[in-house]
Amino acid sequence: MGAKSGLASPMSTMKRVPCRPDTGRPGADRASDGNSPARGQPSRRGLASTRLRRAMDGSKLRAKIQSGERIYGTMTSLVRNPRWASVFGRLAFDYVIVDTEHAPTGRSEAADLAFALHAAGVCPILRVKDSEPHATVMALDAGFHGVLVPYCETPEEVRAAVWAARSRPLKGILHDRARDHGEYPSDATKEYLDGRAKDVIVMIGIESVPAIENLEKILDQGGIDVIFIGPNDLSVSLGIPDDYAHPKFIEATKYIIDTAQKRGIPAGGHFQTEALIQEWIGHGSRFVLFSGDTRAVSEYFRASLGKFRSTTVKEAKYGEI
Repeated sequence: MGAKSGLASPMSTMKRVPCRPDTGRPGADRASDGNSPARGQPSRRGLASTRLRRAMDGSKLRAKIQSGERIYGTMTSLVRNPRWASVFGRLAFDYVIVDTEHAPTGRSEAADLAFALHAAGVCPILRVKDSEPHATVMALDAGFHGVLVPYCETPEEVRAAVWAARSRPLKGILHDRARDHGEYPSDATKEYLDGRAKDVIVMIGIESVPAIENLEKILDQGGIDVIFIGPNDLSVSLGIPDDYAHPKFIEATKYIIDTAQKRGIPAGGHFQTEALIQEWIGHGSRFVLFSGDTRAVSEYFRASLGKFRSTTVKEAKYGEI
């Protein structure tokens, strides 16, 4: 009692950190080193906690869709570096679709993006190269939480794609028996597959006149979360390339959205401009797929360069980029 310890008080050895008088924030007078957040910007810890609070995955995205909410996302065609994922996370996208139908993104690159997007709090979706079932299985094996299956036209190919996503990893003859006759190896197997399937997003591309003609039968297959409308392909199929104001295009797109919505399935197109997005939200679209990395970068530089150059920078038409 009363004896003094030989250890110095922690407070006596603590280094005092200068504070800016206008903020009272420790170390606020330090110059940014490129890693520290700029003044007034959230810290990395703050961004991380924000992502954790709003982290989106396949299960949560399905729940949001099924509750009738609108979902917002974009598509990447140029992006290879996984660091881009944090940008999409900070922008609070619900999902990002990585394109491998038209873009030359490899399987390894896509897998890296899938994990990076998920870590950033964004649900990763892969637009597979075609409707073949193995493409869907490979996407899910690579870490994606869902697939966009492009240019589907028949109930049969949609059924095959949906079952590839919903019954993985069941394969071969037993897969076909389950799909065609409802016969599973056991009740436990069915329960296991159903549990995995609830976390998988399946988007089906309706992008042609034959697909529209078969739309009701396609939707009858079940297991579809979103209907994707490909504006360019659809307009070409309708004989009016890139004419998105044409009555035929508007009628066809409205029909797709309305028909899907009656089944509780959101539908929407990959529209590149704010005006078109607003127009189709007004028509009831709950699936918002806005622009993409190619157009976003092009438009940013076009607008900026226009301020610096004496000559007017040509404004690209919708279908050019």
